[in-house]
Amino acid sequence: MTSSNPPTGQPGVPVLEVRNISKSYGGAKALEGVSLALQAGHVHCLAGENGCGKSTLIKIISGAERPDGGEIFIDGKPHPFMTPSQAIKEGIQVIYQDFSLFPNLTVAENIVLTSVVAKRSKVFSAGKNRPAAERIVKELGLTLDLDKDVERLSVADKQLTAICRALVSEARVIIMDEPTTALTHSEVARLFGIVRKLQDRGVALVFVSHKLEEALQVSQDLTILRNGIHVVSGPTTGFDRRSLIKHMTGRAVNETRLITSPQLEERPVLSVRSLSVSGAFHDVSFDLHRGEILGITGLLGSGRSEIAESLFGVLPADSGTVEVEGKTVRVRSIDDAIRAGIGYVPEDRLTQGLFLEKSIADNIIAGSVDKHRRGPVLLDSKKVSSSIRRLFDQLRIKAPNVLAPVRSLSGGNAQRVVLAKWLANQPKVLMLNGPTVGVDVGSKEEILAVLREQAGNGMGVLVISDDVPELVTVCNRVLIVRQGSVIDILEGDGVNGTAIEELMAA
Repeated sequence: MTSSNPPTGQPGVPVLEVRNISKSYGGAKALEGVSLALQAGHVHCLAGENGCGKSTLIKIISGAERPDGGEIFIDGKPHPFMTPSQAIKEGIQVIYQDFSLFPNLTVAENIVLTSVVAKRSKVFSAGKNRPAAERIVKELGLTLDLDKDVERLSVADKQLTAICRALVSEARVIIMDEPTTALTHSEVARLFGIVRKLQDRGVALVFVSHKLEEALQVSQDLTILRNGIHVVSGPTTGFDRRSLIKHMTGRAVNETRLITSPQLEERPVLSVRSLSVSGAFHDVSFDLHRGEILGITGLLGSGRSEIAESLFGVLPADSGTVEVEGKTVRVRSIDDAIRAGIGYVPEDRLTQGLFLEKSIADNIIAGSVDKHRRGPVLLDSKKVSSSIRRLFDQLRIKAPNVLAPVRSLSGGNAQRVVLAKWLANQPKVLMLNGPTVGVDVGSKEEILAVLREQAGNGMGVLVISDDVPELVTVCNRVLIVRQGSVIDILEGDGVNGTAIEELMAA
């Protein structure tokens, strides 16, 4: 793969290196003595739990934050600190999870606009700059529709648009923050193909991900942070999943299959028969027992999420029946579902599950006001405080106190707040869509432990996920959904990674 603007630099000298970087906020150390070296044509995995300092380090490299101490080198030349404009000039680009694209502009306009702005051009001509977008798309062998508005793109194509934008700006270092979170297996494979082409161009890439198997697969070098401290760096070949987890958490994390025992002698807590929603899924039937964790999986678009949304009243069913504890319930709205004892933690917790500007306390109690009343109008303040404190402690929400705004929390802690909100409502059935998406391995273990605990207390838990290790670790049974139909139900020893992956891909 050739480029009209190949990366420059000296052989063996890191394209970018940071040495002994330190940063504090109000006396709290975010980074202390962190070092990182990026080689041209290499993918460098930056790993660590939420709050370990990854985001702060990225901000310092990209010029968004100024370090308190340490040095930055570009091609071996020292830079006391970076500014955003200087970082872009040096070829450093960050692709964040939201991609920072302009939704109302076309793909071509998004690809070229920031490079035009960086050159301080006073007039932007889409036609004049279009050839630059065409060239990059062609070089990468992509099939992006340059005239399509970005808001109409899939997540995968938005990501490719952001990569093309970085290359038009002559990027030599591209930092990808959780690039595969919302991608299907085939889209991940496609992205990794593009990553290999970027490597051929001599681009140095930083890959930040909680998906450890993907990180090990795609990277050549690896750096692990823990509590703001540089733990270890080295070739990826020197690590496996177990050693990665131990370095990240400081302890061995139990990922063996550990399931609760459902109360099969009782009637199902949830019974679904011949449920259908036109264009989404059809003739879905299953039972969920008290104390059981039931998984529902399938490829993106299989109908797995729509089944949960129907049970929660977001997509009212066209036909079929739903029973909770043997009683037929009519779920035509979210209020119907809540009254029936059904709770739902959505996939997009930040926009659908939380009030970001409100405190942890307000969010925890938001869905269970009726259960905390003293009389018809007044809330029982002691009962409210007791519930908030109990759930805050039980779910180990890491925050200064319950008054901290949810916006200030990491992804793992935000997910715990959503869980706390529903547990305060004491549902009979709790459905969770992607319960550990975007959270680190330590938080993942703790969240799954909470689900086991709730199931052990008699709750019926429904987990919608395409995270195969997660399903194997926590689920009693797994429903496989394809093209809107349940094609198989795995249970016992049949709940294993090979069986799930084969049925999903068939």
